[in-house]
Amino acid sequence: MGKKWLPLESNPEVLNDFVSKLGYDTSKYSFCDVFGLDEELLQMVPQPVVAVLFLFPVTKESEDAKEAEDQELKQQGYKPDPKIYFMKQTISNACGTIGALHAIANNQEKSTMAQGSFLSSFLTDSASMDPEQRGRFLEEPPEGAPDIDKAHEAAAQEGDTAPPALEDVIDLHFVALVNKNNRLVELDGRKSFPIDHGKTSESTILQDSIAVLKRFMANANTIKFNLIALAKTEQ
Repeated sequence: MGKKWLPLESNPEVLNDFVSKLGYDTSKYSFCDVFGLDEELLQMVPQPVVAVLFLFPVTKESEDAKEAEDQELKQQGYKPDPKIYFMKQTISNACGTIGALHAIANNQEKSTMAQGSFLSSFLTDSASMDPEQRGRFLEEPPEGAPDIDKAHEAAAQEGDTAPPALEDVIDLHFVALVNKNNRLVELDGRKSFPIDHGKTSESTILQDSIAVLKRFMANANTIKFNLIALAKTEQ
């Protein structure tokens, strides 16, 4: 990867402010914390949930599991649903932005975006692109497009903790899970394609995502994680 950004903090306030500046209307749906995996904590999350982001450490175990999954699916001739909006990550530390884009892009029927905004233009212009082209389009937007580099840099400075130095190696990674046609789909810009994790629904996506998260935790051999939902905004 050539271009490198500062990582976004796993913080709903940071994400909401960031996507608002990109043109997303957070008065309908917005990012919120998921404070734990216990059912009583999950009940605190506003409903409906339309996407889940989680942040986890990249370990040797998680990388080995990712490679094994990729090889197995390729050998099986796996073909993801072409209607899923998926993009590759070509910018280092851009996983937070790409996770948010995946969450929003696959729920456009529930979203309102300002006309002429970065989000509206990017999703319209990249609709017919393949995943690699979308990643490059984010990395090298056309002249005159809103400056996503500056927007991301500003958002990276807004967290509760000081951002790392640009040259630091970051071992944390964001992944998005969305409900696409009642299928739970994992969207990770470092993987070859979207991953179908089986049936889900508007009422069960959070619990279904937790089941996937637990597998991630086992694969990464860690209990460190952070979970954020894109859910109906509480009025």
